[in-house]
Amino acid sequence: MQIIIVGCGNVGVTLTEQLMREGHNITVIDKQAECVEEVTNQFDVMGMVGNGVSFTVQNEAGIADADLLIAVTASDEVNLLCCLIARKTGGCHTIARVRNPIYNKEISYIKEELGLSMVINPEYAASCEISRLIKFPSAIEVDTFAKGRVELLKCRIDEGSVLHGKPLTYISGGLRCDVLICAVERGDDVFIPSGNFILQEKDFITIVASPKKADDFFKKIGAVTDRIKSCMIIGGGETTYYLAKQLLPMGIEVKIIELDEARCDELSELLPQATIIHGNGTERSLLYEEGLLNEQAVVSWTSMDEENIMLSLFAKSVSKAKTITKVHRISYDELIASLDLGSVLYPKHITAEYIVQYVRAMQNSIGSNVETLYRLIEDKVEALEFRVYENSELVGVPLKNLRLKENLLIACINRRGNIITPGGQDTIEIGDTVIVVTTNQGFCDLKDILR
Repeated sequence: MQIIIVGCGNVGVTLTEQLMREGHNITVIDKQAECVEEVTNQFDVMGMVGNGVSFTVQNEAGIADADLLIAVTASDEVNLLCCLIARKTGGCHTIARVRNPIYNKEISYIKEELGLSMVINPEYAASCEISRLIKFPSAIEVDTFAKGRVELLKCRIDEGSVLHGKPLTYISGGLRCDVLICAVERGDDVFIPSGNFILQEKDFITIVASPKKADDFFKKIGAVTDRIKSCMIIGGGETTYYLAKQLLPMGIEVKIIELDEARCDELSELLPQATIIHGNGTERSLLYEEGLLNEQAVVSWTSMDEENIMLSLFAKSVSKAKTITKVHRISYDELIASLDLGSVLYPKHITAEYIVQYVRAMQNSIGSNVETLYRLIEDKVEALEFRVYENSELVGVPLKNLRLKENLLIACINRRGNIITPGGQDTIEIGDTVIVVTTNQGFCDLKDILR
């Protein structure tokens, strides 16, 4: 597809890399010449220096032939105006990043009135990710499918775990748990395992299950399942606001530490049920004074990666809290992976994932559609949810008779709310949503799983 990306910041660059890798023709637009030069030197894409709002600039960038324009500049208003002009001029699909909480309640109206294909709020999306992690104390990563009925959870096999040295068949036979391990990370290797795969201590496993069955699995392997009742958030930005709005109704005590006094006053008015502390969250004495040792979750969400990393390492060393760490730069991802930081979230990846999911859905054939897409284990694995709309060569055929590609697992079938852990005799039917986990890349249609 022909795609125009307006804005060469963190999200713009991440999108450029991912969409180029999937074979799309990309043109980037930015007012800063050095930003455009850096992107075009790094990737095989076209670049234009100029204001993406300008009709002339969009025209020169090829808006008349574009399939999609994505506006991810630092300004919400610029993004919306870019999309409006592109919609009126080229008639293409449009996606806008909109961050200001003022617009959050009006997203549906804005989307409908401006004819936008998609509006994404990165801070709200990140807060949803954090909230899901807090609901599952033992999980390092949590992703949801089938409107929350199915969850994809990543956890670590601890030393002395009942899973050490056991084949995958032990989970259903020995533990009597109806969950499916769909990926195993062992050092630098990633496996889509079969039933006779032997698990080991320190493996990172990704399971697919309903929330209730996942909870049963964690209890039987001796993992922490008690509900988190308190959370300390260091950094009082927009993500923190959205997160607190989700945690407080769940009965979780929220404590926010923020350096800027004016922002503290603002948060106090917006979040009267939360405890707002004016101070430097990196000061050890303040953290002790505010009860870090007794917190059950600590979210390090300042604007500095180094601060977030140090805060999470410190919280891990002095408490049993679940730690969630914000990291912007991925230059040191190998080093970060070697540190015990708990859950690490990259906000720009969250935004890019939603947009790539939409692009995949645009490419689908009539028979099925990509509903959800997650990239796992440093982009080595993809988990996709397809909805089956029409009859095809897959429908009604027992799974054992399908010639599936290697390194691929049909992890779950959702049939009108009934969650099926598939076996060889099960079939895919029209109306199902099917979850596929694979190390293959670029699936746009369910039929892509076949050889």
